[in-house]
Amino acid sequence: MTLPFDRQPSAQQTREKRVFNFSPGPAVLPLPVLEEIQRDLLALPGAGSSVLEISHRSPAFDAILAEAEANLRELLVVPDDYRVLFLQGGASLQFSMIPINLLRSRDLPASYILTGSWGSKAAVEARREGKVHVAWDGKADNFVRVPDDEELDLPPALAYVHYTSNETIQGVQFRRPPAVGDAPLVCDVSSDFLSGPVDVREFGLLYACAQKNAGPSGVTVVVVSDQVLERCGDDVHSMLSYRLQAEKGSRLNTPNVFGVYVFLLMTRWLRDEVGGLEAAAERAAAKSALIYDVLDRDGGDFFVAHAERECRSHMNVTFRLRRPELEEAFVAGAAERDLVSIKGHRSVGGFRISAYNAMPAEGVERLRDYMLEFREAH
Repeated sequence: MTLPFDRQPSAQQTREKRVFNFSPGPAVLPLPVLEEIQRDLLALPGAGSSVLEISHRSPAFDAILAEAEANLRELLVVPDDYRVLFLQGGASLQFSMIPINLLRSRDLPASYILTGSWGSKAAVEARREGKVHVAWDGKADNFVRVPDDEELDLPPALAYVHYTSNETIQGVQFRRPPAVGDAPLVCDVSSDFLSGPVDVREFGLLYACAQKNAGPSGVTVVVVSDQVLERCGDDVHSMLSYRLQAEKGSRLNTPNVFGVYVFLLMTRWLRDEVGGLEAAAERAAAKSALIYDVLDRDGGDFFVAHAERECRSHMNVTFRLRRPELEEAFVAGAAERDLVSIKGHRSVGGFRISAYNAMPAEGVERLRDYMLEFREAH
């Protein structure tokens, strides 16, 4: 039996066969990063072994981990009194780690701002550990927007306030952090991580799974202030303790060596090829604008945007067709043009265009042209 992946195409053949992958995650990676992985996979320069084979306590990984952190600190301008952790379990494990460390056995509640599916899931896990207060919930309107500051119902004393900067499923995004007073602000930045500048000082803790903008699945980056680390409880299982993970330099157990290596390559690419996070933000806004322009051309008579205009995501453009019976034809036509993974999440329906950092403008332009062509034909 011959499996479809038994044949080994050349690098040029592989390049010619690549499609424009709009998957919400794991998502597209930059071609230069993939090619560097390919070149170094058999033997990491200076190591004599594949990055898949080296020890997490080897000098080679010491260098990888150190540069990955240094590059992230440079890109995000991370202050010295913040720790950078490379963990596992995805953002979903952080839904539990945060309240286990910061809410368990405390009298104060945590407040959650619910603007979509992921923030809502985070609140469910937090309730297992302590009191949860909902500052705002957009569920009644199917999460089409984010709140203004004056809409937030925040008690005077809180363990922390949690929100999701960009909701991947609904396609809504905060343009700036919410004003929450003196409570530590905790943010899930998974789907807009490293897509633009962030003032880290505004947050007590930031976390992101890597598989959207910063690498493959299997790595979760946490940026946490020393002040928040001091609040972490002592009755925490070792692997779930931010304090212990920080003390052991993200090596309390074997980390995802390969994932951190790819994250390192992504930070180099963002710095050297994209030009930093200001440039990344400009690229993201320009790419998403190509699709939003099509959605707005006829006032929603053909394509209907999910998110309200002022809250639209630059990462995940969500919309549907006014005539749902055309959806299958739209997907089929897109696939014929090498535009794949455009279906929306089942809870929203329609379509979701994830144009993360590594999605080239050419892919978004081709999709824009196809949308106009499809609209004209139907």
